[in-house]
Amino acid sequence: MKIIQSKLLKQFGNLTQGFTSKEHGNLAFHVNDSKIHVINNHKQLSILLSYDFEKLVHMKQVHKSEIKVIKEGDAFSNPPTCDGLITNKKYTPLMVMVADCSPLLFYDSKTKTIAVVHAGRAGAFSNIVQKTLHSFRDDFCSDMKDIYVSIGPSIGECCYEVGEEIYHEAKSLHLDYALNLKANTYYLSISKILHKQLLDNGLEDKNIEFSKECTVCKTQKYFSYREQGETGRFCGLIMLN
Repeated sequence: MKIIQSKLLKQFGNLTQGFTSKEHGNLAFHVNDSKIHVINNHKQLSILLSYDFEKLVHMKQVHKSEIKVIKEGDAFSNPPTCDGLITNKKYTPLMVMVADCSPLLFYDSKTKTIAVVHAGRAGAFSNIVQKTLHSFRDDFCSDMKDIYVSIGPSIGECCYEVGEEIYHEAKSLHLDYALNLKANTYYLSISKILHKQLLDNGLEDKNIEFSKECTVCKTQKYFSYREQGETGRFCGLIMLN
């Protein structure tokens, strides 16, 4: 029951990192699962990855773009309401939960700063990537060339059909490069948006990694809200050791 490690981030021996799958169970409390069952899944994951379950910080994700710097008191039992977490504290695991949205794991190899970000359509459209990188720069004095990012499994352009309203919103934001018209239907690529935003904000292309797995295509492996409706959440996790 191994975690799916980022090949890009695996080069850094001071990180615990990766993405879970369905076999690690549902990790979210808001999806009509029993609290005992969810807590047990978290405990099993903490044993697998050798971290203190109580120190894990996850989020009440709201499809916006607030990034929170971890403070004393942030812990498993007290999740902040936001869509991104950032810290340079050791042994403080950060978690982002998804079921089609993109889970992003960031690492600054010089300042030893980590972040997790939840980027669905709303996050991508509001440029949560830029807000995250501004936090790296302003709160931790990061240089963009030192930042690495791994983006885990998410809904692909192959399956992300959108209507006229989303088409017009994307066009108004100059994001229509991420739309593809096939058989009179528009398909949206969140990955294309995130990739361009990362590059536009100064990251080097060689320091960016995208999973090629689509959560809708691979519902046997990942939870997918679009394909399954009410379903669980898998996660991206990163910790400084």
